[in-house]
Amino acid sequence: MTAETLLKFARKGIILTPGAYDLILGSDNPLDLSSSIILKLKSGKYSNEDLVPVDEKQIKEMMKALGISVKENKGLDHGSLDDFGSRTSGEGLERKIETRPEKTVEKAVEPQQAVETREQKPQQTFKPTQEKTVEKPIEKPQQTFEPNQQRTVEKPIEKPQQTFETPAKQTRAEKPIKPQIKPISAEKPTEAPQRQETKEIEKTIEKPKSDKPKVNAGYPSDHIVKIDNVEVSEETKKKYRRNLTESKVNFDGFKVLKDTSNKSYTSGEIGNLIEYFQNRYKKLSDILSKRPELRTWQKINEITETQTDLNLIVMITDIKSTKNGHYFIEVEDDTGSMPILVSKDNDQLIRAAKNLMKDEVIGIVAQKRPGNELAICQNIIDPGVPRIAKKEVNFGTVFTSDIHIGSSTFLEDAFTRFIKWINGDFGSEEQMEMANNVKYMIIGGDIVDGIGVYPNQDKELAIKDITAQYDEAARLVGDIRSDVKIIITPGNHDASRVAEPQPAVPEKYAKSLYELNNVEFLSNPSMVSLDGLEVLIYHGRGIDDMVMGSNDFSHERNDLVMKEFLNKRHLAPLYGERTPLASELEDHLVIDRVPDVLHTGHVHINTYTNYKGIHCINSGTFQTQTEFQKIYNIVPTPAEVPIIDVGGNYKQLKFID
Repeated sequence: MTAETLLKFARKGIILTPGAYDLILGSDNPLDLSSSIILKLKSGKYSNEDLVPVDEKQIKEMMKALGISVKENKGLDHGSLDDFGSRTSGEGLERKIETRPEKTVEKAVEPQQAVETREQKPQQTFKPTQEKTVEKPIEKPQQTFEPNQQRTVEKPIEKPQQTFETPAKQTRAEKPIKPQIKPISAEKPTEAPQRQETKEIEKTIEKPKSDKPKVNAGYPSDHIVKIDNVEVSEETKKKYRRNLTESKVNFDGFKVLKDTSNKSYTSGEIGNLIEYFQNRYKKLSDILSKRPELRTWQKINEITETQTDLNLIVMITDIKSTKNGHYFIEVEDDTGSMPILVSKDNDQLIRAAKNLMKDEVIGIVAQKRPGNELAICQNIIDPGVPRIAKKEVNFGTVFTSDIHIGSSTFLEDAFTRFIKWINGDFGSEEQMEMANNVKYMIIGGDIVDGIGVYPNQDKELAIKDITAQYDEAARLVGDIRSDVKIIITPGNHDASRVAEPQPAVPEKYAKSLYELNNVEFLSNPSMVSLDGLEVLIYHGRGIDDMVMGSNDFSHERNDLVMKEFLNKRHLAPLYGERTPLASELEDHLVIDRVPDVLHTGHVHINTYTNYKGIHCINSGTFQTQTEFQKIYNIVPTPAEVPIIDVGGNYKQLKFID
C-alpha cells in the first residue's frame, strides 16, 4: 500500500515531505485520499507539468477541507522508499522526432538535487593503529592524506572515515611515498530491490535482476600514503607558499575549448526541439560513420524490399521487452522509422539492449527477410572512444566539486585544511612538494548550497542569502595562493539556470568571486586544455538517469556510468527525465572531442577509473550527510580530493579524521 501510494504522487510530479506522507498513510483510505489531493492540486494553480512541493501543514488543511479527520502519524516506513525510487516506464516518447513531446518527471525526487535511493552501508575507515576491516570495501584506490593539525568538525560525518590517505595505485601509476599495505575485506553487496509494476502501466522495459553494483572489486589497492604531522616553520612556508597577491606563473597554456555560456539561442518553441534532436543525430552519426562496421551505412528510406543485410545509424525512440524475453527496439533516422528485434538467444546482445536508452544514437547491423519490415539485430554499435596515450604533465591538477558553502553540513574545517595543504602550510617536505606542484584547481559545480533547491532546505542553511554564500566562498577560495588557476563551473545548486547546458554563474550573484585574479567561470559542461591536458568538466546530473535506467549502474559505482557516457558519447542521452535539458539549436552535451580527463560530481561519492587511457574522476563533496540524503540512504564520501600529479598519475587526498 505504501509503495502504491508513493508511486501515485511520483507519477504526478508531486513532492511530499515525510510528515505529509505520514498523514496520508495514516488515513482510513490512503489511495482515495491521494487521488483527492492530486486532483485538488493539479486542478488549481499548478499545471500537469509542475513539480509541486507539499508539506504536512498543507495536507492537514486539505484533509479538513475534505472532511477527513487528521489522525496521529503512523510514521513512514522508509524501507519502502526503495520501491518508491524504482523506475517504471510507460510508452515513453513518440516515435517521430517532429512529434516528440516534453515529458513531466514521473519520479518523486528532489527537483534540483536528484539522487536515487540506494541501499548501501557506510564505509569503515581506519586510523593507522586500528585493525582494518571494512563492512563495505572502498570503490577505488585511495591515496589519503591526514592533516597535521587536530581539528574538530561541528557536524561530524555520519559514517566512520579513514585517516587522511592517498588512493591505491592505478595500473600505470608511479609508486607513491611511504607505502603501507593492508588487505581490505569485502562484504557482499545487498540485493537491489526488484522493480515494481503497477496496473496503470501496460508496458515496461524489463531490467536485469542482478544486484546494483556497490563495490569496485577489481580495482587495485596496493598502497596508502599518510601525510606526516609535521609542524611547518616560517622559513619552509616561504619556500613552498608562493605569492598570494600577484601570480608570477605563466598560464599561456590554459585554453578554453568549450564554453556554452554565451551560446544559448533557444526560443523554447517546438522547432527548437526538432533542431536539437537533428543536431544530436548529425553529430553522433558523424562519429559512428567512422566505425569500420558502419562505413557502408544507409538511411532507412534507402532499404529496398529485397535487401537482407542492413547497416544503419539510428536514434532509439522506444524499447520494449516481450514475455518471451526478446527486445523490440523502435528506431528512426531523418528519413523514416522501423522496428528491430533483439533475440533472447543472443546473450551478448540482450545485455547490451538492457542498457540502451531512448534518444541515444547507435549503429545497428541487422538482417531481414525480403518483403518483411522487421529486422533481426546482429550487432549493436556504440559511438565509443579510441584508446589514447597517457599524457605526461609536469604540474598537478586538483579536482573538487559539491563544496556546498552556506549549508550547515558544509565541512569548513576540512576545506580550510585542504586550502592550507595546497598553500604548503603542513606536511612533510615530500608532501608539500606535491602541493607545490599544483597549478590548476577545478570546482565542478555546487560551490554553494543555494536557496530553495529542495523542500525545507532553509532548515539546513547556515547562510540564507545566495550572494552571501558566494561572498563566503570568495573568502575561503581567496586564501588559495594566486599562482593556482581556479576553474569554477555551475551545478544544480548554483545561481544558474537549471536546464543543461548551464551558463556560467552570473557575476551579479558572485561578484566577490569574479574579483579574484586567478578565477575563471565556465559553463556546465565545459572543456579546457591545461597545458595540453584536456579536461571535460560536467557536474553530473545525467548520472541519475543512467542509474534509474539500468540495474548495471549505481551511484556508488558512478565510475561505470562515466564509462557509459564515453561509450555513448553523450552526458545525458535520455530527454525529459530527471536531467532537465534545454532544447538548444545545438546539443552541447555530445562528447564530440575525446578528453584526457572526464570530471564529474553531483552524487557526493568519490570514484575513479582509467578507461582506455581516459581518467574518469568523480570528486565527491565537502558536505556531510544531509537530512534528505538520510531519507534516501545516501552515504557521501566527504573531504576526499582527487589529484593528477606530476607524470599524469592519479592520487587521492583525504582531509578529514
